[in-house]
Amino acid sequence: MTSHTPSPDTEGMPTVSGGDVFSRSTEDLPPLKTGASATVDAEPANAFDRFFEITRRGSTVGREIRGGIVTFVTMAYIVILNPLILGGTKDVVGHALQAAQIGAATGLTAGVMTILFGVVARLPFAIAAGLGINSFLAVSVVGQVTWQEAMGLVVINGVLIVLFGATGIRTAIFKAVPQALKAAITVGIGLFIAFIGFVDSGFVNRTPAGPPVQLGNGGSLTSVPTLIFLLGVVVIAILVARKVPGGILIGIVATTVVALIAQAVLNLGPSFKDPNGWHMTIPQLPSTWITVPDFGLIGQFDLFGAFGRIGALSATMLVFTLVFSNFFDAMGTMTGLAKNAGLAYKDGTFPRLRSAFVVEGFGAVAGGVTSTSSNTVYVDSASGIGEGARTGLASLVVGALFLLSMFVTPLTLVVPIEVGSAALVVVGAMMMAQIREIRFDKFAVALPAFLTIVTMPLTYSIANGIGVGFISWALVNALSGRARKVHWLMWVVAAGFALYFVRGPVEQLLGH
Repeated sequence: MTSHTPSPDTEGMPTVSGGDVFSRSTEDLPPLKTGASATVDAEPANAFDRFFEITRRGSTVGREIRGGIVTFVTMAYIVILNPLILGGTKDVVGHALQAAQIGAATGLTAGVMTILFGVVARLPFAIAAGLGINSFLAVSVVGQVTWQEAMGLVVINGVLIVLFGATGIRTAIFKAVPQALKAAITVGIGLFIAFIGFVDSGFVNRTPAGPPVQLGNGGSLTSVPTLIFLLGVVVIAILVARKVPGGILIGIVATTVVALIAQAVLNLGPSFKDPNGWHMTIPQLPSTWITVPDFGLIGQFDLFGAFGRIGALSATMLVFTLVFSNFFDAMGTMTGLAKNAGLAYKDGTFPRLRSAFVVEGFGAVAGGVTSTSSNTVYVDSASGIGEGARTGLASLVVGALFLLSMFVTPLTLVVPIEVGSAALVVVGAMMMAQIREIRFDKFAVALPAFLTIVTMPLTYSIANGIGVGFISWALVNALSGRARKVHWLMWVVAAGFALYFVRGPVEQLLGH
């Protein structure tokens, strides 16, 4: 992993000037040499190696395959969870999406888009239906419009993001972000995915009253699944600390075997029936291995129907919310993943930046077309990066496994979320290393960075953390006599985030 410590007089400064922020391209910049085994003069073994830059990034084919498998195992839950979220809500006319069709479309879209990302952007990032956006659609949108109209809004959101990426607007905003905030985004994502792991495993739970969260159930660890999660953390951490090749994957497999044995002996149920049960899927070998996917949802979207149903202003506000969440959540995720993989340049950019932004935008379009909600880069990709993935070959492995999952959906239920959560906690700890790039002895840098870091896990949103960081950076620096440290694009985006944060009252006003 590469690192860069800015000098005191340049810490936090935007890395580009206003004149070249739209013009500079990273498409042809040489990739960084990363990894313990990287050698400066190493030659690619063949055209395949040269295309994916495997040797140049200090990786191997085996490491990429292992990393891809780990990423898929860590995020395979989306094939099960997305149907539960989208299929459990009726729209404004009482229509509900069929869970089986959502599951098939989720695997198809994630597979195709992740493979496309791997081939075009050649980065080890996986794409799937975004959990924040699918929840927003189910909770806030389909009470006003139909599912087809909601997916039409998702398509519009995706088209806008593609345009922002293709024209360089998204890249310009990315480059205008101070280096300290980019590091803070990485650290915040590390805390966020660790917190996700704690919550999904039952290590942290809500309380009926009092503090928002507590340890386990009633302040104690009482469930076998949570103990298996802790076992997974310890096993994976030891293997990683000992630099065992494939340590994360070995730990996941070993802990899954323990979970299968525990379930066979104890016959535990789901946590919604018993607080001491499994939190998502029950680990057991399936009786049926093969399923036939149903693609009936593909193409079931109405591009402009929402504008006629709820009016242009209200529909525009929904699109605005989708774009802001999608745009900055993905940008922050890719920032953190690139840094964690050691692929980031000194200014925080990474190879094929614009291509990555464009393909990720097409993921949103594809999600609307297939009725799976906007597909975006997954922070869970950090688990595969922690396993050693550095190139798009890992993404090809993830995509192929997602396509396979359409036919072997029962197998995705074997690994419980508690085991995947253990990997997220370990990877979250790895991502914390970027905190060394933040000058906490300078308060105008420290406060925005701190707010960025803590807001992500506390609000369960990467986009919220970025927004709070942008706004606080602009205000604190400008009002403390450091206005030159605030790029003009930071002011534009900060103003947009201010509107984003009060979108609820604004939508109510527009409704009247």
